[in-house]
Amino acid sequence: MDSAPTLDLASFLQAASEFASYPGAVNDAAAKEFLNRFPLPVLFGVLQMEVDVPKLEDTTVACLNRILRTGYGSSLLLQYIVFLQAGLRASSESIRCLACKSVYYILENNEDKEAAAKIIIEHDICPLLIHCLLDGNEGTFSASMSAIQSIAKSAEGINAIFPSGSEDPLELKNIAGHCSSLARIRILALIKELFSLSENVASLIYSSNLLKLFEVEINGRSDMLTILSALEILYELAESPHSAKFLLKTSLLQLLTVMISNDTVDSILRSRAMLISGRLLSTPAALKAIDPSRINALLLTIDGRLNLVESQSLDEVENAVEAVGRVGSSADGAALLLTSLSLMVKHVVELAFDRQGRGKQLAALHTLGSIAGADRSNESVLLNKSAEECLKRMIYEAAVSSPKLTPSGLFLSILQQEPEMRLAAYRLITVLSARKWCLMELCSKLEITSIVMDANIEDTKMGMEARHRCCAAIYHSLSASNMITDAKVANLAEQLQEAVKRGPYQVKKRIEAQPIVITADRF
Repeated sequence: MDSAPTLDLASFLQAASEFASYPGAVNDAAAKEFLNRFPLPVLFGVLQMEVDVPKLEDTTVACLNRILRTGYGSSLLLQYIVFLQAGLRASSESIRCLACKSVYYILENNEDKEAAAKIIIEHDICPLLIHCLLDGNEGTFSASMSAIQSIAKSAEGINAIFPSGSEDPLELKNIAGHCSSLARIRILALIKELFSLSENVASLIYSSNLLKLFEVEINGRSDMLTILSALEILYELAESPHSAKFLLKTSLLQLLTVMISNDTVDSILRSRAMLISGRLLSTPAALKAIDPSRINALLLTIDGRLNLVESQSLDEVENAVEAVGRVGSSADGAALLLTSLSLMVKHVVELAFDRQGRGKQLAALHTLGSIAGADRSNESVLLNKSAEECLKRMIYEAAVSSPKLTPSGLFLSILQQEPEMRLAAYRLITVLSARKWCLMELCSKLEITSIVMDANIEDTKMGMEARHRCCAAIYHSLSASNMITDAKVANLAEQLQEAVKRGPYQVKKRIEAQPIVITADRF
């Protein structure tokens, strides 16, 4: 600090600018060499100087950021914790952001993370980070979030953030009660990030009743944009492996059910509520965690949106279909839908083969594929006998009530549509081919197997690979069946085997050089 006033700012600015803009990563040796010329107290002192020198602050911040990112630079930071405190309180966003990043660098690069976390906590850095998270710009918000996450990864940090006997860690609930809508959403984002760290942290968040903040925000109904933001964060939170264990113990599922059934709620909010519900019920653990009557109530509410197709927005119908697919992605979920909520699956099957609405049909084909086992391991593709009979019956009923009359006609129809629809068709047929009734249907129309064997029909990598997987699935199912004893079927199996061997991508045929005989030019 004492040397800062005598510093040649012009020379320093040139050196800092060159260091900050030097291409490539900065190593410890380079950081040490620069700090030998300009020690950290000098750099911190420059940031506290009130001088009108263009780009001085930005260049110094950029220079410090590269230095402190290194192991050597971050190892020095704990000696200057007072400067960190000052940086977190600064009015400059770039300095506050740098201070937040510095906390992150300390914890990520320090071998003794517990000791580092203890020093940070003892100097009351956590409340300052929370202040930056709530009031900073996007860069400061993101940096403070990363710093708090790093603190929470240590036992010292966990004890500080969730002190024993405290129902309001970091006073987040208290802060959320009187801060702006943006700050409240940022608090929810922090809860989501911490929740995903570990089951232990998720349990502490649940015990601290912090998940209640989601209910309060979603139930507010005063600001649609804020509610939608809260739903988006909840959607990400529901993806956590701990969501079934803790989220389903709250009133969130009931709240989502009410939102979906309420015609006065905007369709965008209902759509997000359906997708969140589907994600929450996408695992066997989730289905076992709550009362079946609550699951049925929710799914019947979603089915109500499917059944009123003409009066609903296209996005809402597609999201309702996708939510059903989420539930049906697990074997338990698929069996539940097919045996207890068969009317819902019937609506999905009807949409899957209805060419009147492309978006709805595409979503329904993917959902039907999920129910049939596209998201499950090979051992879990087939369901119990009752569910399998229901699936078979629904597809045959859809065929009989259509101009195609047979399932094979329906399959051929979707394979003859545009590339994106064919992708969904390949995905569905790949898993349905594990059923003998479907295998017989597929073999009954040579046009179907001709398409899945045609290496030239697709022109994208994704399409080629999906077609090849479908071809391989039909071949393996056919080889394992007793149908192979039929001569025609055996011949088809050989063709499929050759197509599988050729691989998923287009194979250019070798073109032999051909002699060309022409008459000589005469003058």
